[in-house]
Amino acid sequence: RAFACCSHMATTSTRSSKRKREETPPEASPTSEFDAAFVRLRAILKPRESVLVCVTDTATEYSLDTHYIMQKSKKPLFFGSVAIRKRYVSFHLMPVYVFPDLLDGVSATLRARMQGKSCFNFRKGGPDERVLAELTELVAAGFRRYEQAGYVAAA
Repeated sequence: RAFACCSHMATTSTRSSKRKREETPPEASPTSEFDAAFVRLRAILKPRESVLVCVTDTATEYSLDTHYIMQKSKKPLFFGSVAIRKRYVSFHLMPVYVFPDLLDGVSATLRARMQGKSCFNFRKGGPDERVLAELTELVAAGFRRYEQAGYVAAA
């Protein structure tokens, strides 16, 4: 079973659609209003780094893949990421795309932050403590489901 992933990770220039990806230079500093939200959201994913593959770790983007290689694309299965964008901080969690039932029982507050099937966007102020706790639980549940499916080795 193959899954579409990482489409959110590729940014293209408006001048040329042939450009694959533009990396954020490590020296670029994130917008200060989003720094705290980025750090707090990154901290939710960071404990999984020892079992997953850290693809990107800059001041504005943090991304984790699994070691599992998808058959169709021959690329690693995406797990999650946090990135500072122009007007928000995005938090992507692929397990909720792969296993939509993980979203059953998610609060209306968190669901209101959803953009698409696996992305949560946070504007000024970032997530409050309840939303952070809920996201932490969602990441843990998603990681367990990836383990059960064989996408990550049991910790």
